[in-house]
Amino acid sequence: MRLGVPRFLFFSFLVLTGSVSLQAQNIQTPAQFLGYNLGERFTPHAQIVRYVEYLASQAPKRMQVQTYGHTYEGRPLLLATLSSEENFNRREVIRTDNLKRIGLLPGQATGKQPVIVWLSYNVHGNEAVSSEAVMQVLYNLVTSSTPEITKWLQNTLVLVDPCVNPDGRDRYAMWYNQVANQLPNVSPLAREHQEPWPGGRTNHYLFDLNRDWAWQTQQETQQRIVMYNQWMPQVHADFHEMGVEAPYYFSPAAKPFHEAITPWQRQFQQIIGENNRKYFDKNNWLYFTRETYDLFYPSYGDTWPTFNGAIAMTYEQGGGGRGGRAIVKADGDTLTLAQRIAHHYAASLATIEAASDHQEQVLQEYQKYYQQARTNPTGAYKTYVLKAGNQPGKVRQLTTYLDRQQIKYGYASQNSSGFGFNYTTGKSEAVKIELNDLVVSMYQPKSTLLKVLFDPNTKLEDSLTYDITSWAIPYAYGLPAYGLKSRVTNTSENPIPAGVKASSATVTTGAPYAYLARYNSLTDLKFLAALLNKNVKVRFSEKAFEAGGQQYAPGTLIITRTGNERLNTKFDALIKAHADSFGVQLTPSPTGFVSSGVDFGSTSVRSVRRAKIGLLAGEGISSTAFGEVWHFFEQQIHYPVTVISTETFNRVPWQQLDVLILPDGRYNDIFDEKGLTQLKDWVRAGGKVIALEGAAAHLAGKRDFTLTKRKISDSIDLKKDPYRALKRYGDAERTALSELVQGGIYRLTLDNSHPLAFGYGPTYFALIQEVNDYPFMQQGWNVGVLKKDIYATGFAGSKVKKRLQDSLVFGTQEMGRGQIVYLANNPLFRAFWHSGKLMFGNAIFMVGQ
Repeated sequence: MRLGVPRFLFFSFLVLTGSVSLQAQNIQTPAQFLGYNLGERFTPHAQIVRYVEYLASQAPKRMQVQTYGHTYEGRPLLLATLSSEENFNRREVIRTDNLKRIGLLPGQATGKQPVIVWLSYNVHGNEAVSSEAVMQVLYNLVTSSTPEITKWLQNTLVLVDPCVNPDGRDRYAMWYNQVANQLPNVSPLAREHQEPWPGGRTNHYLFDLNRDWAWQTQQETQQRIVMYNQWMPQVHADFHEMGVEAPYYFSPAAKPFHEAITPWQRQFQQIIGENNRKYFDKNNWLYFTRETYDLFYPSYGDTWPTFNGAIAMTYEQGGGGRGGRAIVKADGDTLTLAQRIAHHYAASLATIEAASDHQEQVLQEYQKYYQQARTNPTGAYKTYVLKAGNQPGKVRQLTTYLDRQQIKYGYASQNSSGFGFNYTTGKSEAVKIELNDLVVSMYQPKSTLLKVLFDPNTKLEDSLTYDITSWAIPYAYGLPAYGLKSRVTNTSENPIPAGVKASSATVTTGAPYAYLARYNSLTDLKFLAALLNKNVKVRFSEKAFEAGGQQYAPGTLIITRTGNERLNTKFDALIKAHADSFGVQLTPSPTGFVSSGVDFGSTSVRSVRRAKIGLLAGEGISSTAFGEVWHFFEQQIHYPVTVISTETFNRVPWQQLDVLILPDGRYNDIFDEKGLTQLKDWVRAGGKVIALEGAAAHLAGKRDFTLTKRKISDSIDLKKDPYRALKRYGDAERTALSELVQGGIYRLTLDNSHPLAFGYGPTYFALIQEVNDYPFMQQGWNVGVLKKDIYATGFAGSKVKKRLQDSLVFGTQEMGRGQIVYLANNPLFRAFWHSGKLMFGNAIFMVGQ
């Protein structure tokens, strides 16, 4: 069977575009350039890049391609710009005029504005069909001179990202091309339909880039958002694939819609959906709408652009990593790669056509969206105030994040008062606004995005949603915050006011006895890791103390000259240089004696060991959970970690490790009885295990482990209530919700005298996604627990809330000379839950010293 472009696919091209112009005779088609028809194999990313660059070189008056960044593995990220020759010559004016019209640049717009349409392909690497389709999309836009496409390109300027996730795509494409039969094996049992761990969905660090738009933790996302903010398109389409058995999905989206989505955005989703339907009906292609894919979670490729004013949508084609070049579905039909290409191609051009047909209204509504954002923002709160306090590291993290989002902020220029919602207590109360507190006003162009990211209680119109239901930024960054219904105007726009910018060590005469550094943020953890990498001996106090008239909390870093004699005269310069590079404020101490608390020579002042760390990866381990830990070490704190395969776990030379991290996963096939015994022997000899989520669940209840699972008893006797077993099939999905936690934020009580919670107050807000039913440990330390008054925000099923109460989330136990650290909740979730990162660092460096 030859899997080229079938006749029906050519028909769909002609239906959409008409005939090809004479100038196209000199430009190679994808098949001519690649040497095979689209659909016959998966194209490596480098070949896609070459073809996109080739098209731009052949049509310089209509298309430009630029490299806007690179992946972690060094592959280029491209953005192609296409339009009519008139628009193309004015593209920089069009870009800046667009920003002026919405208030992101000063000045007045000067000319006619086309609709800016951005098309994103292949954000999930093994949903590889879209980057095959994009080559046909670009070819037809560049070469066709039909009246339809000519009109579209007069009314629109089209931006195309041909592959958002090149690393994941090549991981999939290279694997598939290596294992596929010469002729496609359509059996789902064939090797070419069984993608190995970790799969190609994610990027190099195994992050789902389609869940990173709002958080921007990954290099690819950060670079793309810079470019996106320079253009601010009115329409954005994101191309995906789903399970093999599904047909095609296009807008309108499913409920819930976030309340910030405007009636016009809903209406235009409907219009674009109708335009897609026109072509799918003409070709008798199956499709569905208004199911599964909602518009609530803010970090998708459809929602984040929506909260930036665009009309944005997801397109989903059945197939994905299992689809290969051809596969037999359960209904007996064969789904081919060529068919999948045809569908994405049709949706691409139908989207451009809809934007072109409604050019004036799209632009008017977009401008009105931003006008309202600046002058009459929606939402209960008009100002957000975040307490700067003595946590400059957290403040800098947050302001860096706001800068990436183009959200404006200032600092309180004087003391004042107000009334607002306290994120910590969950109550409305009086607010003291102090000099240099961070103030974020809703009266700005990006106020809708600000509201969505900061709103403490997002309204959920339907509990059937695809992802987490709460994410409020003040909780994620661990900063005390207030939402005020009034506008606060007495602010300064100085980027870093006095009192917030961290400085290097205070100048003193002579060589200090030690340097002190407060420890309460990821920045402080990075500073500690950097010193350990330089073999600097760092101590920390297990108890609070007072020195030089200042109070210091447990966990304060103490860098004494004693123990670092090998550095000689370099000691002071090295410590200060690292403090300056991280913005950490050092306080020199002329003595090891303290006014109250423990002196620096006390046994309660511990040394931080430069730990050798192992991290488990491979079959059975959640690839994204592993990636979160891997990224934490390599890209956040820059500390070495040894990745160990699950296949070799039982042969690990344990004496070469100090810490072993077990990410979330299914461990039944990883630990045999012998391996578990070896693990416990190593811990008893002084090793430390950090068990996250599924790893903690696997250890719970096993011999020698103090963590246990609560037994869930059925309170209703079926003999007394026989009708309880009766339930409606159609209600199954909603009934299951009563047992779920969908990313709710809950208030944990912390024992912050324990090293696991150093740097925290008595409360920690956790983003909880499942109930683990761990009762308090009778032996060991219950460091982070859920008690009675625990709920903050987000959805939790009716049957779940009571089960969450009086349960353990974070804890430790001693085993011989070693430690087990249980992290039932993931403190590194998607790398955006910044407030949990210090907790994870404590598990590595503080616990068990």
